[in-house]
Amino acid sequence: MAKISLNDIKKPIDNELKEFESHFKKSVESTVPLLDKIMHYIVQRKGKQVRPMLVFLSAKLFGDVDKATHDAASLVELLHTASLVHDDVIDDSNERRGFFSINALWKNKIAVIVGDYLLSKGLLLALENERYTLLQIVSKAVKELAEGELLQMEKARKLDIKEDIYYDIIRGKTASLIKAACKAGAASITQDEEHLEKIGEFGEQIGMAFQLKDDLFDFGDDVIGKPKGIDIKEKKMTLPLIYALSKADEKTKKKFLNYIKRDSENPRKVKEIITYVRGSGGMEYAHEKMMEFRKRAEDILSTLPENEARASLFQLVAFVTERKK
Repeated sequence: MAKISLNDIKKPIDNELKEFESHFKKSVESTVPLLDKIMHYIVQRKGKQVRPMLVFLSAKLFGDVDKATHDAASLVELLHTASLVHDDVIDDSNERRGFFSINALWKNKIAVIVGDYLLSKGLLLALENERYTLLQIVSKAVKELAEGELLQMEKARKLDIKEDIYYDIIRGKTASLIKAACKAGAASITQDEEHLEKIGEFGEQIGMAFQLKDDLFDFGDDVIGKPKGIDIKEKKMTLPLIYALSKADEKTKKKFLNYIKRDSENPRKVKEIITYVRGSGGMEYAHEKMMEFRKRAEDILSTLPENEARASLFQLVAFVTERKK
């Protein structure tokens, strides 16, 4: 099968994405020099822009992109960026997308305020343009994101996460905003409730698959290369580990849980956990579940209008589950 590239996926919305860049840049401008400098740093270091892509492609499923769609893309990206800035503070992370994080360069106090600023700019963008439906969709996602993060923190103390709780966590932390991107994009064009529910559900399924792929990266494979073990160091219980421990005898399970609780910074013990997970079927199980979410996303997508935007969304589903980083 030919390799899927993001450039191919973006083709139906190339012009919209170029226009979005200037729209987003304008939406974060500030008259405060320090804040403007930080905003420039953020804009210059954008990621793959998967969420704006989902907004524009979901809109193009149902009609022509308009000003409301650009507002939806900026709103989603503003709130997503705010959540990333705050995440780096919470995780005490010094790096984001291969660059220094905001908290690494300007310290936690400033990073928290920057996150609040981005959040407020998103709210104002929606209110000033009377995009109340879009604001409702995205605000719900931010609520679910916070709930997912806190649920993960609560469970990290006891390390008693079962598979269903894991899904609740990633549904909130990752899938909620991807769902919102798809639904907001569609809502900028159509008010058809059935279509909005379907595209939202599609977004949730692709979001779940996206997070499972990220969790697999942490354990590495022959293609991805060296495992990172970052989730283990941060005491995060992901599906490969949850499955492996569910199949372990009591003694082995207790040993590894103690490693995670007390020695998660010990490279030797982290490597031992990774080796065990890779040898116990944890990777295969998580991959199988990821493909189930992918299949559900594809099944939903096949019921929506057939056009080049839908073809790109099919490609994006494949990209999310087959990417190498």
